[in-house]
Formats: sequence, C-alpha cells, structure tokens
Amino acid sequence: MAVKELRPPLAGKPRLSLGRILTIIAVVSVVVWAFAGIGWVRIGSSWSLVLGAIVRGFLHPDWGYVEDGTSEDLLSLLLLTLAIAFCGTVIAVLGAAPLAFLAATRPGRRRAPVPVATGIFFTIVRTFPEIVLAVIFVKMVGPGPFAGALAIGVHTIGMLGRLYAEEIEKLDVGPDQSMVAVGATRAQILIYSQLPRLIPQFLSLALNRFEIAVRSAAILGIVGAGGIGTPIIFAVASRSWDRVGIILIGVVIMVSLIDWISGMLRRRLR
Repeated sequence: MAVKELRPPLAGKPRLSLGRILTIIAVVSVVVWAFAGIGWVRIGSSWSLVLGAIVRGFLHPDWGYVEDGTSEDLLSLLLLTLAIAFCGTVIAVLGAAPLAFLAATRPGRRRAPVPVATGIFFTIVRTFPEIVLAVIFVKMVGPGPFAGALAIGVHTIGMLGRLYAEEIEKLDVGPDQSMVAVGATRAQILIYSQLPRLIPQFLSLALNRFEIAVRSAAILGIVGAGGIGTPIIFAVASRSWDRVGIILIGVVIMVSLIDWISGMLRRRLR
C-alpha cells in the first residue's frame, strides 16, 4: 500500500485588512504632519553654524568650571546629583521592600485583595516618569534637590516593588516548610529563611536602579529639582557651548564610573 506524503498547505499571501490599511495611513499622516511643521529652510541655513559651535565647545571645554571653590561648580553639582540619586534609591528600597511582601503571591496562597491592590499601586506609581513627578513635587515642597529625591524615590518604588515581589514569589518553599514543621513562627521564617536569600537579590536590583537614578537625576534640574540639569539649561540658553561641553563630559564620566562600580558590586553579590 502506497504511503502518501502529507504536505502542509501552502500559506497564502497575507492580506491587508481594512483596519491595518487605515492604521498605516494614520501613522504616515501623523509623521508627515509632524515634519511639515519644521522650518527646513531656516534649519538649512543655520545648522552648520550651530553644529560647528557645539563641536568647538566639546573640543575646547570650559575647564575652569570644573572646580572654582564655590558650590555651583561642576564637581559640586555632580556630587549633588549623586546625592539625589542615592537618597531617592534609599527611599525606594525602604518603601518597596515591605510593600513587595504584600504584593507577592506565594504558592498555596489564594489571590487576595491586598496583593492585587498593592500590585495596582506599583503599576500606577511607575507609570509616571520621574520628570513628571519632579514637577509635582517642586510644586508641593518647592524647588531643590529634595523634590528630585522624592520624584526618583516614588517612581523607583513602583519599579523595585514589582521586581522585589517577583523575587519573593520565586523563593523555594522547602526551607520555609521545614521551619514550619519544627514550630517556627512567621517572623522567624522571615528572618532566618527568607531574608538571607532575598537580601543579595534586593541589593543587586537596588544597585541596578541606582544606575538608572543617576541618569534621571542628571536631567531633573531642568524643572527645578536640583542637580546638574539646571546649569545645562542655562548654558544651552546662553549658547555657552564650552560650558555645555564640560558639563556633558562630567556627566559621561560620572555615569560610566557608577556603572563600573555597580557592576562590580553586583557580580560579588551573585
């Protein structure tokens, strides 16, 4: 008896539905409309001059701004930016760690309202970018680094809280069950079984978020939340490209050092 070879049916050419066609037309229309508002003639006559001035500023930065003995020089503002990022991360860790235990759902536990509500809170908080939260806190507590630290802290609570909850959910329940079998209380299980396994992961995630917080703190000064962002805006507005150049060089060096140190610490925590 001959065995017939079964071949899968040839897939036909994908057809564009009316919805896809309308979506493509809408996207193209928005892009065309956005570019239509650009003054191309004006850009064409000045872009080379502006680009040349920026390049000269980077090649000949204002080295005198690095340290001039005041609290408004580059080193002081970079340290302030680091302080904003560090304080914001500390606020986030202190807020996210306890909330993560409320948001986590361990095996054998039903999906209770508290974990659901805490997870929704994390989602809402991390939806708002730091720059938006900074504007809100500047209005609430006034301009300055405290507003920047609060903005980073609140946003990072939402990010770290979800990550911490996932780490808690991934914990092996075997050690916990063994302690329950010998009569351990919930507090003893938390202190002697869960925290020793969670702290290295929590610290590693906190270091990772600190790297991101440093980058965020560098721009929060744009809205008056302290840090290196404020002198960048003033330098660009006054077309002091040599000042812009030295500030950006300092930011790049600071972020690179933080990334290197944080990566080294996270490798040791593994």
